[in-house]
Amino acid sequence: MELKKDGTAVSIDMLLIVHSGKRRAAQGAHLEPQADPGALLQRGGGFQGVGDAIRKWQQLEGSDLHGTQLTVEVHPRDAMPQLLKKFSLAKRTYVQGLQGDKNGNTRPRQPGGKDAHAYPWDRSSLKSMPLDLRQFEKLDSYASQVTVKSGLDELVSDLLQEAHSDLERVRAIWIWICHHIEYDVEAAQEKDRQAFKPTDILRAQKANCDGYAGLFERMCRIAGVQCVTVPGYSKGFGYQTGQSFSGEFDHAWNAVYLEGSWHLLDSTWGSGLVDTTTSKFTFLYNEFYFLTHPALFIEDHFPDNKNWQLLKPPQSLRQFENNMYHKSEFYNKGMLSARPETAMIRTVNGKATITIESCAPTLFMFMLNGKQEHGLLSLRKNGMKLEVFPPTMGTHKLQIFAKGDSDIYSSVLEYTLKCNYVDLGVRLPAELHQPVGPSWFSEQMGILKPSHPDPVIHTSDGRCSISFGVAEGISVLASLHGDDGPITEETQQRYIFQMHREKRTELKVQLPHAGKFALKIFVKKRQEQGNFVFVFNYLLCCANTKVNWPVFPESFGNWGQDNELLEPLSGVLPANRNVPFKLKLHGIAKALVKGQDTWPLTLNHEGYWEGSCNTAGCQEVYVMVLENANHNFYSYILKYKVNAQ
Repeated sequence: MELKKDGTAVSIDMLLIVHSGKRRAAQGAHLEPQADPGALLQRGGGFQGVGDAIRKWQQLEGSDLHGTQLTVEVHPRDAMPQLLKKFSLAKRTYVQGLQGDKNGNTRPRQPGGKDAHAYPWDRSSLKSMPLDLRQFEKLDSYASQVTVKSGLDELVSDLLQEAHSDLERVRAIWIWICHHIEYDVEAAQEKDRQAFKPTDILRAQKANCDGYAGLFERMCRIAGVQCVTVPGYSKGFGYQTGQSFSGEFDHAWNAVYLEGSWHLLDSTWGSGLVDTTTSKFTFLYNEFYFLTHPALFIEDHFPDNKNWQLLKPPQSLRQFENNMYHKSEFYNKGMLSARPETAMIRTVNGKATITIESCAPTLFMFMLNGKQEHGLLSLRKNGMKLEVFPPTMGTHKLQIFAKGDSDIYSSVLEYTLKCNYVDLGVRLPAELHQPVGPSWFSEQMGILKPSHPDPVIHTSDGRCSISFGVAEGISVLASLHGDDGPITEETQQRYIFQMHREKRTELKVQLPHAGKFALKIFVKKRQEQGNFVFVFNYLLCCANTKVNWPVFPESFGNWGQDNELLEPLSGVLPANRNVPFKLKLHGIAKALVKGQDTWPLTLNHEGYWEGSCNTAGCQEVYVMVLENANHNFYSYILKYKVNAQ
């Protein structure tokens, strides 16, 4: 506040708001942070009456003047009064946008019926008005690069050079703030939070939420657009699932008047995010909070005045606390709904089931207590299904992430699981990764028309055969993983024998014992360098305790994809026995089996190479082929071990 020494040419605007039985005195827009308005008035000389008026309002404890506002004006005797409505959030001040009427009064129109949107969300749009974001591309690029030269007026003037409507003016201001003002984490954590003046914000390019909102409102006023700052509760930084809200409000945002109705936005949350582990702010533009549909905005913003929900019907604070919180990325990445709709889930027979519906095919992952374990996540064409089996009784934290169009998984949902029963028979392999079962994603990666579309395969004898088509130029790799028994890193692929016939790949699987196993499927383009990429896995289940299958024979690089092994399938041969061999091999001139001696294989009329060998006196047996009849160099294609005598 500026006071002339003679005390004549000043304009001071004070406001007292009584909200929820609590008195809040607003500071003037130019008062020093944390200063007492009455004290400053008294220092100016001749203003004790205003201080007395403020103190009288402060004595109205428990009055029924809920939401009543008092505007006190001090101005030169020869000046025309100018009304500036102000309201406060704790110790911070906001100046509302002005709207002139035919009688010369300047006050913003309060939201009414035509501003209200239906609740719950009708899935029509993420925005509260029809928008084609492509129309802002040129304006966004321009506004994000405008620099501060002198003061706020010149900055707004520069921003409006490319803006030709109120919507474009609001957009230009929004883009500039979101790309230039950093969230002041330290200031936000102070117990006695100070007010942020626009001039200080421009200089430091830092603010907390009320600073963002106040600056946005001030710039809109300069641009001639109606804007108000709305205080309230939020599910933002530090929010815990199921948290209740009371006391002073913790956040502030804005409403702007465009095309005949009010719309909501939050430039604080549009500018970036705070890392919960480091408490560091990172600029990361978030389009979601620009003119957000009110039925979505209410998920994490609860205003002090229910009219500013812009909803029909409005939600209660209890509903706000209990409603499921879908993070902005939930909608940014095309999610439509999630079940259950409550943040807390009680398991049934040790299991919790979550489903998500999305606009388009989307990749998901989950974490239970920070680990990607104890769940079956299967992808659907428009969403996903997740079954979670908490390993212990008690409370568990479940986080769900989605990938969308970007290469980054973002957290979209959080649930609290209450588990009062653990089914010990459902223990899943630690190596069971996500997703489980074939889906649109495996098809996209070149695995087509699988023989087993379901993610879980039950086998009574410990064996199964899985087949699928493979796109041209794609190589497939599979590995078996279990928590117990003989499976090691060296033998993960030895319990699977891969063959290719009639344009389909077949995986023959033999389990070493009863239990649950993860069968992982990887692919790679043959023409490209690099590693195989994980696509999905099956969960194999066998309850037969008599199962004890050995590994398959070890195959080498010359074992062609189109080769077929009929016998022997066991990679461990009995000692001192004649063992028959039958294989289909393509593009070779000769084939033989080598142990202690060498036994040739002959090609029969069905196209199979047949013969036998005796395992006496040897520890290993090899199948070898000669690819060119003009050469005498044989290649190893299969290796068997022989049991000790």
